[in-house]
Amino acid sequence: MAAVKTDHAVFISVGSNLGDKLDNCLRGIAALTESDESSILGASRFFRTSPVDYADQDWFVNAAVKIRTTMAPLLLLDKLVSIQQQMGRKADAVRFGPRVLDLDILLYDDWIIRTPRLTIPHPRMHKRAFVLQPICDINPSIIHPVLGQTVADLLSHLDDEDQRVIPLENQP
Repeated sequence: MAAVKTDHAVFISVGSNLGDKLDNCLRGIAALTESDESSILGASRFFRTSPVDYADQDWFVNAAVKIRTTMAPLLLLDKLVSIQQQMGRKADAVRFGPRVLDLDILLYDDWIIRTPRLTIPHPRMHKRAFVLQPICDINPSIIHPVLGQTVADLLSHLDDEDQRVIPLENQP
């Protein structure tokens, strides 16, 4: 009988556009590893990014992290929601609007998951420069499990010139 795999490689998007944006992101990342269930395998630079879909708001600070976790996808989602709430995030008044902290599961191994609560890969990641650029910082050859293209290819073919992604000058 084959051993059951208990460790999973997961890419998570991290973002904030309220308060001390960089500190919010750093605290959110730190909270991911407060237990033995997850550890950081890689992290991107931090970027200033223009808002997407709802433009009437401040720019974001965004990054991505690759973690190793023993948590199943829905348990990880619950953990991310809990971290966001502990950081002060309330129910979003405006879809894609301002937020203290946003943590999204982008990829979970090479799994494809579609449930009412969770879709993996993230359903809009291939359209978001603020997601693709940070993943490329960690590993540009990661393959999108539905589209079959690398994140670098997806980023290079993104044709939305309104999406600005600028590395922060003072990286932590």
